[in-house]
Amino acid sequence: MNMKNLNISLCVLLIALVRLGGSAPSSFNYGDALDKSLMFFEAQRSGKLPLQQRVKWRGDSGLQDDLVGGYYDAGDHVKFGLPMAYSVTMLAWGAIEFSKEITNLNQMGHALWAIKWGTDYFVKAHTQPNVLWGQVGDGVSDHYCWERAEDMTTSRGAYKIDEQHPGSDLAGETAAALAAAALAFRPYNSSYSGLLLVHAKQLFTFADRFRGLYDDSISSAQQFYTSSGYSDELLWAATWLHLATGDEYYLKYVVDNGVYMGGTGWAMKEFSWDNKYAGVQILLTKILLEGKAGPYADTLKQYQAKADYFSCACLQKNDGYNVQKTPGGLLYVREWNNMQYVSSATFLLAVYSNYLSATKANLNCPDGQTQPQELLNFVKSQADYILGNNPADTSYLVGYGAKYPLHVHHRGASIVSIFSLHSEVGCTQGFELWYNRAESNPNVICGALVGGPDKNDGFSDDRSNYEQTEPTLSGSAPLVGIFAKLQSLYGNIGEGYNHNESPVTQQKTQSYNQDESQVPQQKTPSTYAGKETASKTSEGCPVQFLHSISSSWTVGGATYYRHRVIIKNTSSKPISDLKLVVKDLTGSLWGLSSTEEKDTYELPQWQKVLNPGSECIFVYVQGGPQAKVSIKSFQ
Repeated sequence: MNMKNLNISLCVLLIALVRLGGSAPSSFNYGDALDKSLMFFEAQRSGKLPLQQRVKWRGDSGLQDDLVGGYYDAGDHVKFGLPMAYSVTMLAWGAIEFSKEITNLNQMGHALWAIKWGTDYFVKAHTQPNVLWGQVGDGVSDHYCWERAEDMTTSRGAYKIDEQHPGSDLAGETAAALAAAALAFRPYNSSYSGLLLVHAKQLFTFADRFRGLYDDSISSAQQFYTSSGYSDELLWAATWLHLATGDEYYLKYVVDNGVYMGGTGWAMKEFSWDNKYAGVQILLTKILLEGKAGPYADTLKQYQAKADYFSCACLQKNDGYNVQKTPGGLLYVREWNNMQYVSSATFLLAVYSNYLSATKANLNCPDGQTQPQELLNFVKSQADYILGNNPADTSYLVGYGAKYPLHVHHRGASIVSIFSLHSEVGCTQGFELWYNRAESNPNVICGALVGGPDKNDGFSDDRSNYEQTEPTLSGSAPLVGIFAKLQSLYGNIGEGYNHNESPVTQQKTQSYNQDESQVPQQKTPSTYAGKETASKTSEGCPVQFLHSISSSWTVGGATYYRHRVIIKNTSSKPISDLKLVVKDLTGSLWGLSSTEEKDTYELPQWQKVLNPGSECIFVYVQGGPQAKVSIKSFQ
């Protein structure tokens, strides 16, 4: 029977609420997530790869660069100095703060290796006391091409800062990275640690003496990593140098410049590659809590007040001046690659919890005193969201769990490996053959933290959706410390996800254990109410629907429900070009592709055909009654 474009009006149905649905695991394999996070840094390596390289689809690249080595920044092939240095600082901080936890997981070797790949590059880039090479490659020409790093044909020139062309933010962040790395390496390689400190001290002096914004000197960075200022980097570098050397000079520097440079004045709700204030404030609070402030205690208490502001804002206990959250409970700071702000903030809270616990102190928020455990609970909630406990039931850490983004905006991952396709993939050829293809990426870039969902928990797994599907160094770096801490606390609790599972686009429903009282009132036929069965369909309808509510969240007094709908082909023939009408939708929907027709959706590109007995899932989040779903047409 030819059913092309047949409007199946008899199949219009109100999907019954059933006591079936997905439920996220009570805990996760954080150790596996940690391992994969470190593998991402191996995938981002530039230069001659070592024999021990675990990411086998990558090959040597950038060997003709003016400055060989270092890391590619994100899905492109530019080596941007500022976010790279910040990422190394965060890796080193994690290795310092969570040394025991990382060592217990047998990951310290990989962690130090990831740090050293960056610091070796920085040492090479610091050719004179007042000269630092801060970028390799041009972002504009690089973004015109879609090619593997092994095939690069774009400009690979290097850009520097010096006395006539200063960059206090870049030099300061690189000094912080080297000082933090010196601390991380000290127990394992004292001579290398000493070398890093020599460069860190010189770079800090250079940054402080010759002041200016690095992107004024390296103009090609302006479109990609514009700096908002350099005062925070100077305080940041001085703080790390004090911790690494014990030299009072650097502590006096952050005290004397606390007001002038904003350290004691700026209350922040963001911590990132560009904004280090919250990190400075929490590090200096550690010195205060440990009783090592000496005559500088009064000023460090002012830093602590701002550290508390940041922490309370994340916990939603800051008298209304809080960090925004999605309905699903994720911190939401920026539209573009929000996950990097989530991971950095979560890392700070994990560290601050350690500092408070060690000194038996509590966090004092405007909305009440908070114990360190509450910070850890929040850390776990954000990490769990990243790993799959979210409205989309999707892990945003690529390669982890049963379901994760398959169309990551990453050149190397989206083009078949040079070891499989030996011929060169040209600049524009990559767009034609690989960028626009509907299939999943041929290479899984394990450990890549993609940009993540929007403010309504909506996420589109589309290679062209770079705001949501592109990973960055700065997003993944904080995860190492976070996952190490959580594995030490919650490891082996609950089933978690099996990291050996293959990615899937559908999942079986499980018991729905939500409280009846939390379920919104549904206008469902009384014959279906309360039954643990699928919705009935009209005779001749080839599709069956299973609807469930798996989770709910209350934000600002409003309750949101996560609706999960399974579409199953119950006929004996494949179904293609299936179009659905979804009415009364007030929230975000994902798992289907929208069309130009109002309220009309179709199956995603990678699942255009629904074979007999196969399923597809879509999810939406909204408050109040569920949406009404009907079949418009199919073939």
